[in-house]
Amino acid sequence: MSSVARSFARFRRNPALSALIVFIALQLSCIVAGLLYPDDFRYLSEDNVAVILRSIPVLGIVSLGVGILMISGEYDLSVGATFTLTSLLLAETYLAGMPLGLSIVLALTGGVAVGLVNALIVLRFRITSFIATLGTMMMIRGLILFASGAESKPFDPPAAVQAVLSGEIGVLQLQFLWLLLLAAVAYAILERHKLGNHIYATGGSAEAANAIGVNVGKVKLIAFCLSSLAASIAGILATTRVNSVSPVQGQGLELQAIAACVIGGVALSGGRGSILGIFLGAAMIFTVQDILLLTSVPGYYLQAFVGLFIVCAAVLNRLVYRED
Repeated sequence: MSSVARSFARFRRNPALSALIVFIALQLSCIVAGLLYPDDFRYLSEDNVAVILRSIPVLGIVSLGVGILMISGEYDLSVGATFTLTSLLLAETYLAGMPLGLSIVLALTGGVAVGLVNALIVLRFRITSFIATLGTMMMIRGLILFASGAESKPFDPPAAVQAVLSGEIGVLQLQFLWLLLLAAVAYAILERHKLGNHIYATGGSAEAANAIGVNVGKVKLIAFCLSSLAASIAGILATTRVNSVSPVQGQGLELQAIAACVIGGVALSGGRGSILGIFLGAAMIFTVQDILLLTSVPGYYLQAFVGLFIVCAAVLNRLVYRED
């Protein structure tokens, strides 16, 4: 086998490699530009670094859950609505006088309940997850508008809780550390636990997985719950940081999360992907947005450039995972 063929074989076995190469090249380019033109391209400024580290965690955490579900062969379009529902539950119950710890538990429970409903619809009635979660997303959005009266709700937790969940140490954002911690947990599940093997097997071929004794239904149910749980955690962290809940927040978050997973090398058909790739995918989306903002690209071009980036990643994803 030639060196080129061997390199491509390694490339296919490691789905995060392409994302890592692009990410490193992107960061090196930005660092060089920031050093050469510090006044015109303030990428290395303290304020800009803080903004990036503050922006990545919410999408990154949601993407971890969505990525695990995609690896199992399913999709969840309701994570953006779950993100908002969790935030609203947290704010409303705390405003009503419930202890903060109990409010957090209730909010997380509500999020996991959405995952259970999604899983039961998909598994019991054999409806594709794309359609099932599209329906639950719309129902939850309607419920959120009804419950909130289409108005933002305040959330003012104790200072100690605020510091732990959304504080900062210089440019280091504690929410970024929460993202790293959750990424480590997700990595342990996928790469160091039997459940991870079952998730990969289920996404690769549900029939083959079932033939070797994997409980495919149970695996997918757990994956749906993990997806909703990740969205719930992200909602709590975001609400703590901004001290309010808007009924329209989280809209489009589900598509961004799927995009981050695709950019990070998660196979569209399931069965392949990595936590590192998902993390890098979320980081690259915000890096590209940051570059465009720093270079004064008109705002209406942002979506187009990010969309082009996603399409290119999807094409590369397809080429990498196509059958020989």
